[in-house]
Amino acid sequence: MTIPYCDTIILSDLHLGSEVSRARDALRLLERHYFERLILLGDIFCDLNFGRLKKDHWRLLSYIRKLSNPKRGIEVVWVEGNHDHGLSLLMSHLVGIKVYQQYVWDYRGVRHLAVHGHQFDRFLTDNALLGSLASAAFLLLQKLDFRGHHLSKLFDRLDTRWRRHSPKVAAGALAHARAHNAQRVFCGHTHQAMHLAEDGVEYFNTGCWIQAPATYVTIDEKGAQIHEYERSDHHHSGEERGDSAAEVVEFPGSAGLLGDAEHEGVCS
Repeated sequence: MTIPYCDTIILSDLHLGSEVSRARDALRLLERHYFERLILLGDIFCDLNFGRLKKDHWRLLSYIRKLSNPKRGIEVVWVEGNHDHGLSLLMSHLVGIKVYQQYVWDYRGVRHLAVHGHQFDRFLTDNALLGSLASAAFLLLQKLDFRGHHLSKLFDRLDTRWRRHSPKVAAGALAHARAHNAQRVFCGHTHQAMHLAEDGVEYFNTGCWIQAPATYVTIDEKGAQIHEYERSDHHHSGEERGDSAAEVVEFPGSAGLLGDAEHEGVCS
């Protein structure tokens, strides 16, 4: 099997620590692609409680840390989401990457801008307490939910539709991109993958990794595209990029750092 190549992969809303986070699938996706840049577009964590992180969640963080090793020549960018707030300093040490409020880069003469998108969600910014209560209710529902977490996923979809923040975030992101002379803007936050074009600016929402289908964005010479992750990838027996999941060095604990010599000196 030929390994897909792209310049940039963008993932958002993994919500590590959540019962419904698809961290194992995200790890498989990264293993099965070659890329020059990885952008983690916010809400990578569910909250600051690392005690909820599971083995698969730590394995994904370990792999991201390996990718951030300067010897690999891969640019790893973390854009802060509303659930990641307060983790910037910790992430720069734990995973060895810098955290941004927004990230701007040029590729093939096109200016790109990545921002999580909660900045354009007026409901969230105007009702911070209500948003926190909704997040707490979502976590509680996950614990009480049956196998498959169907109620949790339904709650997340209904919450998105009730607030109707997908169009609002898209409109805010497009205006923000025009103000920064960007031709493409990328957001997460809404958990709904979306592509819009308006007045010469393209808007992409990367979707999330707590529902099916999980979605992500790639950027290459053909442009930017939204993809659905297919679980059938697990059954391929073909070639993978350098490290398999079994080879990833795990964090020794919720507050630990990797002891692998390959990673020494990576943290800033």
